[in-house]
Amino acid sequence: MIFPAFGNDLLSSIGICVGAAALLALVGWRLRQPLILAYLVTGVVIGPNVLNFVKDQASIQTVAEIGLILLLFIIGLEIDLKKLATAGAPVLLTGALQVPICIALGWGFFYLIGVRNTQGDYSLLYLAACMSLSSTLVVVKLLYDKFELDTLPGRVTLGVLVIQDLWAVGMLAVQPNLANPNFFPLAFSLLKGALLVVGALNISKYILPHLFRAVAKAPELVLVSALAWCFFLAGVAQAIGLSREMGALIAGVSLSTFPYNLDVMAKAVSIRDFFVTLFFVALGMQIPVPSLEDHAALTHFAGLLGLSLAASAFVIVSRLSVVPILYGLRMGHRASLLPAINLAQVSEFSIVIASLGLTTQPHPQITTDVVTVVIITFALTAVVSTYMINSSHAVQKVLSRALKILRVKDLDSATDAEPKPEGRQERVVFLGFFRDASSILHEFEHAGDSDADKEFLSKILVIDFNPSVMRELRNRKVSCIYGDIAHADTLRHAGIQDAELVVSSITDDILRGTNNLRMLKNIRAACPKARVMLTSEHIPQALSFYAAGADLVYLPRLHSAPQIAAMLKQGLEEGFDKIRAAEIERLQQRREVLA
Repeated sequence: MIFPAFGNDLLSSIGICVGAAALLALVGWRLRQPLILAYLVTGVVIGPNVLNFVKDQASIQTVAEIGLILLLFIIGLEIDLKKLATAGAPVLLTGALQVPICIALGWGFFYLIGVRNTQGDYSLLYLAACMSLSSTLVVVKLLYDKFELDTLPGRVTLGVLVIQDLWAVGMLAVQPNLANPNFFPLAFSLLKGALLVVGALNISKYILPHLFRAVAKAPELVLVSALAWCFFLAGVAQAIGLSREMGALIAGVSLSTFPYNLDVMAKAVSIRDFFVTLFFVALGMQIPVPSLEDHAALTHFAGLLGLSLAASAFVIVSRLSVVPILYGLRMGHRASLLPAINLAQVSEFSIVIASLGLTTQPHPQITTDVVTVVIITFALTAVVSTYMINSSHAVQKVLSRALKILRVKDLDSATDAEPKPEGRQERVVFLGFFRDASSILHEFEHAGDSDADKEFLSKILVIDFNPSVMRELRNRKVSCIYGDIAHADTLRHAGIQDAELVVSSITDDILRGTNNLRMLKNIRAACPKARVMLTSEHIPQALSFYAAGADLVYLPRLHSAPQIAAMLKQGLEEGFDKIRAAEIERLQQRREVLA
């Protein structure tokens, strides 16, 4: 034969894997499921247990490991140690405690349901450790799609994920010496990891900048040089008895503060995605699918599936361990519960750790059953987490009501919260406080030093549920109330019925649980005499807001913060009729391509 049998050589095996993964990924995307789940299903379908299309699995595993190394390199590039150090107590303390707490809970849970460590088999330890980590890929993608990466719960979630990656580095460092758990071998393993980190950081500080400046004029060489550094450290890590994956992660961290890291990430992502696809397809091939005629195998698989379901339930519940930490730091129900909901899945890093445990030399530290449980749990929690994160605010409200039933007070009932009299002195009310509101308030603060300007500031009231915002506003002597502006009851109980101006400076893309038109209706019901400013990114929508009765519509791409601040002051003094008519005429005359 001129051509080898289809599926027997590396190229045809890669072609089958990528083609099948693309097809099933399209189906998964249409069904709004995580792409990683589609890749795992691809591996099951084309693997040896079902269709057996791919014969050269060993070569696929080798190529998949390249994807794993690139994946950890990219994760390392995203870990900015300087930003992490300035992240504050909510991120640092929660990230430091979450993993050990979840490992301890996992040890107890899996021990109770019958999992044990035996001589040379560390199944209990691996399951407890693997279930303590959450998925960066799944969480970042979902929060990005929801425009919540830069919210307070989003920042806390991302910070915890980064610190989880650092915990995973420690796990990778300890992993080779689990078979000999004496203090000195473990300490020596950690020492080697620390020396690798220190050496890499010093090289990246004193040598690599000169190298990258030399190749910066040839952009393709920047990527090649970065990848060379990645695989060099991966090789060094293997040579000193650590995993190649740990070396790749350290290589990424050492480049994370370089001015070239964004360029490297942008170019390496496509390469990574290709190899990572093969990595997850290869993992899917390892999932056993028993024959319907083999009753013993079916019984065994049913047991693994039951253990995976129990592990999935444990992962979701165990993430609530971050709630007391964040609540103790006065973050309130919302900012404490949302990170717990966001983190309720198993990490792709857990699959990496379990896979490495299966390939340790001279003997595997776990059985294939543990890897299978981790993979199935990852798939189950990834699917459930997709729905939980997309509905996170509804889930958070249910959990918050449960906490209030248990007499766990929220910030709106704290002893130092703002009082809520029948009629408040403040006449200018901001519903929600994000960047645009911050810019407008800055203009009010720096408008002048006259008594009238100071009096105007004393009239401002902010209603928001970000505890960090509330602390800073109170430091600036600006009145604020903790509350969810999505609820009409919040406005009724806030005592703003005599407000002269109510400002919604958040677009519908960012608002959750409500929108600007619904808030307009709630404002008219709570304070019928107030003038109302809404916010939009779209000209047709802005005109519809005017038609619904808004007195002013803020379009951030057309208005500056000083303009809006001046319009609001002028409107309060002279009325909004002229401003409103001029703005409507201006918008009607614009004929933008993308209005």
